[in-house]
Amino acid sequence: MSRVQLALNVNDVDAAVEFYVKMFGTQPAKRRPGYANFAIAEPPLKLVLIENPAAAGTMNHLGVEVESSQQVVEAIDRVKAADLSVKIEEQTTCCYALQDKVWVQDPNGAKWEIYTVLEDSATFGTSSTATSVCCS
Repeated sequence: MSRVQLALNVNDVDAAVEFYVKMFGTQPAKRRPGYANFAIAEPPLKLVLIENPAAAGTMNHLGVEVESSQQVVEAIDRVKAADLSVKIEEQTTCCYALQDKVWVQDPNGAKWEIYTVLEDSATFGTSSTATSVCCS
């Protein structure tokens, strides 16, 4: 199963979690300090909340979660064939998970990731190709 991911910057992750629990009628799939994600079955959605008061109320990034690293490779091949610029990250820790992923940007600068989760992680992580924290 693939599903669209929305990652939102929020002012207060606790208040945001309380709101989205009520809105979608489900508890977070993962909860860490300053971070939460929901794996919502209906509609199929991965909702990620990242505490970032300086950017609260804005989109952090968009994504498509896929089931396997092979599907990430297929996405890389597809977007490269379409002459899109890509940033590939393999075995990178981000959002409390070890992931394989590829990043692309739309013409207005919106960041999209196509990724798979390999395993859970105790740390939020840093991008393997940048000095900043992932998803910031």
